[in-house]
Amino acid sequence: MLRLLRQQCLCVTARRASHQRGFFTLPNFSPFSPSSTSPDPDEQPATQTYHERKIFPYGRMDLYNLVADVGSYSNFVPYCTGSRILERRVGQDGVVTMDAELMVGFLAFQESYISRVTCRPYESVQAEASSSTPLFKTLQTTWRFQPASSTSPHLSSGLLLHGDARNSVPVDSHSPDAGPTLVTLDIAFAFENPLHSALSAKFFGNVSMLMVQAFEERCLAVYGSGTK
Repeated sequence: MLRLLRQQCLCVTARRASHQRGFFTLPNFSPFSPSSTSPDPDEQPATQTYHERKIFPYGRMDLYNLVADVGSYSNFVPYCTGSRILERRVGQDGVVTMDAELMVGFLAFQESYISRVTCRPYESVQAEASSSTPLFKTLQTTWRFQPASSTSPHLSSGLLLHGDARNSVPVDSHSPDAGPTLVTLDIAFAFENPLHSALSAKFFGNVSMLMVQAFEERCLAVYGSGTK
């Protein structure tokens, strides 16, 4: 009788332990998991898009040079832990094209991917992840630099323009080395890994705002506070 009671207690304890472990088990993101559903082959991956605009008291040339310096991305691009240029080409029209390897890290994740960076001097810098990268289904980042009115607020005012305000900013035509400059940042991305997608809402939801803030700090460190 005593042996039977001991066996029953052991069985109950084992069931409780098994139930408690379930609260601390990460969800199974494997496509072979019984609870996972097969993705619809016709369904496109969810792409997150972000748009930021801000006026800086620097010339387009200075701002462009900072963004075109791919090797220094770890100094101001959030979650970028390193970068190196694999190949660089200059076209007859002056457009610079680079293939670069970028390393990113957040939490315990460390990944790298190849990006094609297209630099149009003093106008824009566009980076697009290679289609062969295992990290992103799509990733496109575009920085644009436009001359702004000398009466426009500067970065020290904290003004951030969004949405319909894009056409209301007065613009002056001036040389690339004269400020102020309206900087526009557009980001569109979707992860390949479901786990990365699940975490992206928490860690990448405000990535464009973080990038603009980090870029502002980089400008202050390199060029100072600027002039009106």
